[in-house]
Amino acid sequence: MTLNPNELLNVAVTAAEDKKAMDIVVLDLRGISLIADYFVICHGNSDTQVQAIATEIRKQAHDAGVALRGLEGMDAARWVLMDLGDVIVHIFHRDEREYYNIERLWSDAKVVENV
Repeated sequence: MTLNPNELLNVAVTAAEDKKAMDIVVLDLRGISLIADYFVICHGNSDTQVQAIATEIRKQAHDAGVALRGLEGMDAARWVLMDLGDVIVHIFHRDEREYYNIERLWSDAKVVENV
């Protein structure tokens, strides 16, 4: 089964919400970047929570038939990057999210409301 980008986005956001990810922001990159259609950005308050969010996203994506293309940062759990194809998920530890502020770096992208 192949999910369209919006369905995949919903899987990632729902999984993050299930593990109480904080301040979930979705950026629409269509027409701005060829990297992906969407960035999902969120954070956890501990290394354990960051890992739990990433694990849940990976599980729900797998259950939906989506192969994880790449995963970086799970060991340190300070910034986990997950490549789901059309959706890239950034899961930060709270301190790193404030420091890197990638929402500002991608300020040309529209924020998706009501995911």
